[in-house]
Amino acid sequence: MPPPDPLPGTAYGFEKTANRLTAPSYRFRAAAHSSKLNAGGQLSDSVSNQARPQGGSSAPFQVLKVALPSPLRRLFDYLPTRQPPACGWQIGLRVRVPFGRREVVGVVAELANGSELPQGKLRAISEVLDDAPLPNDWQWLCHFAARYYQHSLGDTMQLAMPARMRQGHPMGGRTQTLWLPLSPGDELPLQRAPKQAELYALLRQHPHGLAARAVTAHGFTREQLLALQKKGFARAQEATLTATPYAGGNLLASPSLPLNREQASALAVLHEKLESYHPCLLEGVTGSGKTEIYLQLIEALAAKGKQSLVLVPEIGLTPQTLARFKSRFRVPVVALHSGLTDLERLDVWEAAANGRALVIIGTRSAIFTPLKNPGAIIVDEEHDGSYKQHDGLRYHARDLAVARAHYHNIPLLLGSATPSFESLQQALSGHYRHLRLTQRPSRHPPAKLELIDLRHQRRQGGLLPGAITAIKNTLASGKQALVFINRRGFAPTLACHSCGWIAECGQCDSRMTLHRQPPLLACHHCDSRRALPDACPECGSGDLRALGSGTERTEETLQGLFPNVTVHRIDRDSTRKKESFEQILKEIQRGEPCLLVGTQMLAKGHHLPHVTLVVVVNADGGLYAADFRALEHSAQLLEQVAGRAGRAAHPGRVLVQTLHPDDPHLGQLAEHGYGALARSLLEERRLAMLPPFCFMALLRIESPHEEAATALGQQAAQALQQWLTMVKLPVRCLGPVPAPMERRQNRYHVHIMLAADKRSQRHTAANWLVQWLEANREARKVRWSIDIDPQTLA
Repeated sequence: MPPPDPLPGTAYGFEKTANRLTAPSYRFRAAAHSSKLNAGGQLSDSVSNQARPQGGSSAPFQVLKVALPSPLRRLFDYLPTRQPPACGWQIGLRVRVPFGRREVVGVVAELANGSELPQGKLRAISEVLDDAPLPNDWQWLCHFAARYYQHSLGDTMQLAMPARMRQGHPMGGRTQTLWLPLSPGDELPLQRAPKQAELYALLRQHPHGLAARAVTAHGFTREQLLALQKKGFARAQEATLTATPYAGGNLLASPSLPLNREQASALAVLHEKLESYHPCLLEGVTGSGKTEIYLQLIEALAAKGKQSLVLVPEIGLTPQTLARFKSRFRVPVVALHSGLTDLERLDVWEAAANGRALVIIGTRSAIFTPLKNPGAIIVDEEHDGSYKQHDGLRYHARDLAVARAHYHNIPLLLGSATPSFESLQQALSGHYRHLRLTQRPSRHPPAKLELIDLRHQRRQGGLLPGAITAIKNTLASGKQALVFINRRGFAPTLACHSCGWIAECGQCDSRMTLHRQPPLLACHHCDSRRALPDACPECGSGDLRALGSGTERTEETLQGLFPNVTVHRIDRDSTRKKESFEQILKEIQRGEPCLLVGTQMLAKGHHLPHVTLVVVVNADGGLYAADFRALEHSAQLLEQVAGRAGRAAHPGRVLVQTLHPDDPHLGQLAEHGYGALARSLLEERRLAMLPPFCFMALLRIESPHEEAATALGQQAAQALQQWLTMVKLPVRCLGPVPAPMERRQNRYHVHIMLAADKRSQRHTAANWLVQWLEANREARKVRWSIDIDPQTLA
């Protein structure tokens, strides 16, 4: 986690400094974006606000240093236009500039007197796109993210702004014309115009205004509107299309729910420091009412005109969260997620930047939304892996939320039933306030995991006879059952029973998954597909068999066992159509007896009040992976999916099928819950000096040629180790080693891991390594990326 609390400049490697954006800022002591390696391998900063003019010129000249969408971690020098913008040249203005043979949109990042290049070789800005700079908080976050994640500032800014703004369109949101009724007092002029009188009566039914489209939809014309306006009975007003400003009055559209003692105590702690940075971890069992605490905290902030940013892990959670928040508040509530059109996304971004939207709900990228009056940041299901971006700018939205809350000096609330080890350790060490919710409104305790031995037992579609009987009894009682299997497709692989041939991907070191809908073989790593073979390509035998079970096979089995019961399959394949997931959830929430078969999409915060039985088909998938986080992620997933059972009036039951019922970690999870297992694993991490007790960076190198990737990895590791020895920096360099899946998409992957006891040490070493790679000719022949705080070793 990157917060500068509790030891700024020491534990986290930042220092507070004067900010050119007129607000508090933080910089890393390691190096700025454009630092370069000198002859001795040391870092030297080559960028200054007051750079000396080069090329023999003695007179200084103004230069704009622009951040452009380029992988190069540097700014580009341009001359200003002859006519400055009305606001003057300022940091944060969007500009259109010539870049090679094309023109691109960039952001002015620095103002300088002079350049390393002579004035005659610099090109001028083509166009200034804005009348005012981009929001200060947005600029600060982009600078912070680019430095922290060792990424190009221009690329970071491009990712952080809406697509329409990247294309050069204006920042403003869309507006619409509203027609409002006036009361001239004398309605005699309308007695001879019955249609105008009808139109006026319609407008009076909508005192806050009626859109012109709605007027025409009622059968009236624009001419009639203009006639009313001329007679003084109506007026036109331009209004924003998104987030109409809150007009005051009662904040709530529906009353708050009563809180139990634990909820009230947690909310009281949050109210203690509404005006300062106050990080809290809200650890509550599934169904314990965390969302109600979010709502009541937001209510207190909205009453002061403050905005709240709420992050949710996936788009599937956004519609139901948005509906719940809109039903509670009269203030503008907006959503930001990948399902919006470019125009809709710009509207929401602008409404948040101007302070009209008081509640902003969004997925990972919403952390970059500017806020005019920030009040709090809430991260729901903070442990979820989808908050981490795995390509390009490899940021973690939760970690940026911590840094941003500190920057704004506002409360931060991280909520989860299964906190990440990073957040849990911060709470256990006293850096975060630890709030706990152990009770459910239903008064039923969370269901314990019942481990069922898979060994030496016959299965149907992956299900044991005991699990099938439990499902039958659940349906007979009028309730719903959830069958969890974290494998898409019909079966994990297809094999020949005669010679042992297995369908393998031609581009990856993985097996292809058998699908029946439609029938094909697919690789879930590179997405390559091919038709099902009629016979074994090795021996010609027709005895090809599906091995193992996926969601499709389990769905087929359950439909055969319970032909009169609806079976809903929920995975990435069955929910590709827009709003299909929401439609399935609506059918489930009607309460009729049914079966749910799904992947981890079902385990992420969904309220399924009629589910009383959960069956986990195979709990062993992630327990023995090579990644040191595998146990943590598996335990979180099991606990989360178990939390779907027994959330309402009836108690729940959770059956976990496993080939390793005697595994001590699985037994501890089943017997004592996630909290006990997490503390035990944290102690193991401390002894092994693994995160969160050290800070990591992962260099990924990939090439279609195995020798090229390996050779560069060896050169990079050797150069880094020599430099670490020379500067006496206590950073551990591990590798190069092949990635857990070495060949993926016909490219070979090699890893180098950096680990340090202090974040600042890790950043200094990572920054040196990036600069070495940028200066190395061989590195230009391969792909490479640096991942700060990696969440997976894949």
